Amino acid sequence: MRKKKVGAIAVRSFALLVLLTTTHQATAQDAATPYLKMAPIEQYLMDRTAEIELARSAAPESISRDAEVLVLGRNGFETAVKGKNGFVCIVERSWTSAADPDFWNPKVRTPICWNGAAARSVLIRNIKRTDLILAGRTKDQVDEAIFAAVDKKELPVIEPGAMCYMMSKQGYGGDGGDTVDHWLSHLMFYFSQTDPAIWGANLPGSPIIAMSDTREHVTTFAIAVQRWSDGTEAR
Repeated sequence: MRKKKVGAIAVRSFALLVLLTTTHQATAQDAATPYLKMAPIEQYLMDRTAEIELARSAAPESISRDAEVLVLGRNGFETAVKGKNGFVCIVERSWTSAADPDFWNPKVRTPICWNGAAARSVLIRNIKRTDLILAGRTKDQVDEAIFAAVDKKELPVIEPGAMCYMMSKQGYGGDGGDTVDHWLSHLMFYFSQTDPAIWGANLPGSPIIAMSDTREHVTTFAIAVQRWSDGTEAR
């Protein structure tokens, strides 16, 4: 028996990522595997060509083919493909795209493609968080460093028009529970902290999920869409 779930969880990248999970098996694992500390860096790395392909799967080919692509190296994200349209596609790892039980899960791979406004503001926080993780900081230390950098305006405020595509049917969101395999195909829109009610978010019957992070001063809206990036129907 299969059932669809739509869930929202706060995560550690620039306030939150709204996880939209789908095709959840009723026989899912009883409990997530505990990941108590960072695994060896090799377990988080990918084949470069495969990572480029996975990153581009976040958005329709008409967008991702001309996007810049970043891949994760031992010292952080680096440019693998220069872009022409202002979009930037990456594959997020667990510390920026998973719930706390999967924070160090080396299997997590979440393709995402940012537009120019998001790349210049939201993505910067993601990259900063990754740099701190690879420098050996703990989860709590990274959180506090990001909060402080936001308060001191060392990280940019959310730029108007910031959004991203998360339309890949590939990737992996975590071990069981509410973060199985991949999510419903969806888009996300970012604002400096605002009232979700302005979009009618989180109300009965509303297709819009929203969450606000008061420490990073970000409100994120997520809207499910009906197709994957390859044009097939999202179920």
